[in-house]
Amino acid sequence: MPPEWAKQDWLWIGFPHDPVEWPEALPRAQEQIAAFANAVAESGQDVRLLVRDAANEARARQLTTAAVRLERRVYGDVWLRDTGPLVMRDGAGGRRAMRFGFNGWGGKFEMEGDQTIGAEIARDAGLEVETADWILEGGAIDSDGTGTVVTTAQCLLNANRNPALSREEIEERLRRDLGFTRVVWLGDGLLNDHTDGHVDNLARFVGPGRIAIPRASLPDDPNRAIYDDARARAEDAGLEVAEMPSPGLVSAGDFAEPASYMNFTVTTHLVAVPVFGSVHDEEAVEAVKALFPGRQVVGLPADAVLAGGGGFHCASQQMPSAEGEAGDDTGDETGDESGG
Repeated sequence: MPPEWAKQDWLWIGFPHDPVEWPEALPRAQEQIAAFANAVAESGQDVRLLVRDAANEARARQLTTAAVRLERRVYGDVWLRDTGPLVMRDGAGGRRAMRFGFNGWGGKFEMEGDQTIGAEIARDAGLEVETADWILEGGAIDSDGTGTVVTTAQCLLNANRNPALSREEIEERLRRDLGFTRVVWLGDGLLNDHTDGHVDNLARFVGPGRIAIPRASLPDDPNRAIYDDARARAEDAGLEVAEMPSPGLVSAGDFAEPASYMNFTVTTHLVAVPVFGSVHDEEAVEAVKALFPGRQVVGLPADAVLAGGGGFHCASQQMPSAEGEAGDDTGDETGDESGG
């Protein structure tokens, strides 16, 4: 399974369509996802934006450039990181897709199409699809291309996912189904994350053996202890930790939103960083630029997308190229051997 910074053929993105999920924020969420799709497409990478119906397609076309390809599909929510295919190289210039059981993040949000969209778009892309016999969401794991994967115990060991599987059995399935040879276990994910602590909101690999983890930006940061624990666990595992700022407390009334700059999306030419109107937004974009010096890095508003429960990384899934360019799995493409 190539790392996210390996060369990609295109990016699938889900377009918001359900007013129940975004009761007041749907129009703005659509605008923010469209801006994300436009930025990736304008960087020179193909984008396949999934739309639910004719009205959804018309709205998306109003907001996107001609470079964004629209595909009408049946899907429940936009979180293709979890419902889309995980595409692997086979070592002989080919690719195949893995799909896993999906139960709506532990039975919280079960919607029509979410269990089938991953296999559907993979097969339509000409990929062989294999379905594993356990539940796993793509946002629950992040890899560095060397066989190492990071995850959180809060999610992968949660009784609402695979209650009959032990930690050791889950590690074996990660090896068997995705080829990972080493699992780094972090503890909890962000406060109030309905995914039960997906790692892509907490810690992201930015190069082989190098992982970015936020630091608490202000004393009232609701995730201060979680960041500190994640950093300690990563360092104990021998990983190099690159610090990122956090947005601090982002709230909706009395509710602390699981806002995170870590939900950035790496594409072939561009990294899209979600921003929330925090005083730390600019600092976060600059920090990501330092991690990916060979790519354009842009901060894009994502507060309305967050209102639906996720971010740009959650709403997208990449199609890696069958054969990466020389050095693209080691950071050489960016000119930084230790970074993405």
